[in-house]
Amino acid sequence: MRTLFHSILTLALLFAGFSIRAADPQESDYYAIKTFVTPQETAMEVSAIELLPDNKLALGTRRGEIWIVSGAHGDDIEQASFQRFAAGQHEIMGLCWRDGWLYATNRYEVLRIRDEDGDGRGDAFETICDKWGVSGDYHEYAFGSRFDKEGNIWVVLCLTGSFNSNIDFRGWAVRVNSKGEMIPTCSGIRSPGGIGFGADGDVYYTDNQGPWHGACTLQHLIPGTFQGHPGGFKWYEKAPNMGPKPVEPNDKSRMVTERARVKELVPPVVYMVHGKIGNSSSGFAADTTGGKFGPFEKQLFIADQSHSNLSRVFIEEVNGIQQGVVFPFRKGFGSGPIGVRLGDDGKLFIGGSDRGWGAKGGKPFAFERLEWTGKVPFEVHAMRAKSDGFELTFTEPVDPATAGNVASYSMREFTYIYQAQYGSPEVDDVLPKITAAIVSADGKSVHLKIDTLTKGHIHELHLDGVRSASGLPLLHQEAYYTLNEIPSK
Repeated sequence: MRTLFHSILTLALLFAGFSIRAADPQESDYYAIKTFVTPQETAMEVSAIELLPDNKLALGTRRGEIWIVSGAHGDDIEQASFQRFAAGQHEIMGLCWRDGWLYATNRYEVLRIRDEDGDGRGDAFETICDKWGVSGDYHEYAFGSRFDKEGNIWVVLCLTGSFNSNIDFRGWAVRVNSKGEMIPTCSGIRSPGGIGFGADGDVYYTDNQGPWHGACTLQHLIPGTFQGHPGGFKWYEKAPNMGPKPVEPNDKSRMVTERARVKELVPPVVYMVHGKIGNSSSGFAADTTGGKFGPFEKQLFIADQSHSNLSRVFIEEVNGIQQGVVFPFRKGFGSGPIGVRLGDDGKLFIGGSDRGWGAKGGKPFAFERLEWTGKVPFEVHAMRAKSDGFELTFTEPVDPATAGNVASYSMREFTYIYQAQYGSPEVDDVLPKITAAIVSADGKSVHLKIDTLTKGHIHELHLDGVRSASGLPLLHQEAYYTLNEIPSK
């Protein structure tokens, strides 16, 4: 239905005089990808990246190595040099730096390493925390954050397999404090792909499609909450600080329905819509560069290992719950992005692997840099929920004739089944009517009035007919808003 509807809309726009040009702007006009030449003696499957003093980088790899990179920020990336700092760990999925120590999160511990004799290699190795369990199951990743405002490292622990938590605290988020103590913090984790902070310090992680996850998601980690997968409920008996375990969610229900039953359940901030945004959400970064990465200050940029792309997420809070919208942003990375880190200079470093899963980029591994060219793309900058629809803001003024024409837009609403079965189709379709498109006096925003908003649904918006004041189409014409709450006004 969606494909047919979109085709009819495209034809209608053509007959209405909206042009579709062969020379429309491309992503590479605005954000350029540069690829590093990595050492031949290793497969540089970068799974974690940290910024170091003296403009250096630390790279943690899936193969348990840590490399220090000099010159990665320079104009000529071919001049970058690599030195192995440490080896022998097991799939490093987190790095952070403090007071001369490099902290690494791997499958079985948070470890810190220091170079004591100044030769560029780690000499001192200290286990900070290894209080969670690990077995031989290949799913049992542990993704670690940088330090939060209280000095904690957050760790999200993948389940054993896709369904079970047979090893202590698998399927949980924990915090490791400055004393090395492990604090159970959130249950309901399934298969994380990255963890980090928003621009204001909120903690998020990405989870992947599977049981109890109809699609990949961005999740808000709040101490004491349940994130959706009940497989780890057995560990509440070892986490007295968390109180009693939540009510079991009903199988084959809907997230919005179970939120009313399970008070600890926090819905996804955003669904990373399966097959359209990506299939394997991974690392992410918040833009806190003050404009050095373009016009999207405080927004999140989320990688997808399978689709070899980066998406952009705008988040707002409605009725005390976070929700937001995801837009396509940049495709074309060489392998499957996992580790992501944005420097203060506006250079975004991305590393990854296909790990045998495959990735659209086609290479077994790649380490790359994404940077803004200085040109501002014509994009929807933000999409905010209103009681009667959505407010869209743009990176530059719109053409009022096209942006004020309801025929320039189409919308579909759907959700996923909240179920123990792997994944979900898109269900419960609603095709609302867009009743008005009101352009602001300055041309920078449009108020879309919608006759039906559906709580708990993803609202898929297409803006095929909208043009800028200079006649350009949007660089990306799709947006996917997860409507957890409808504002009162």
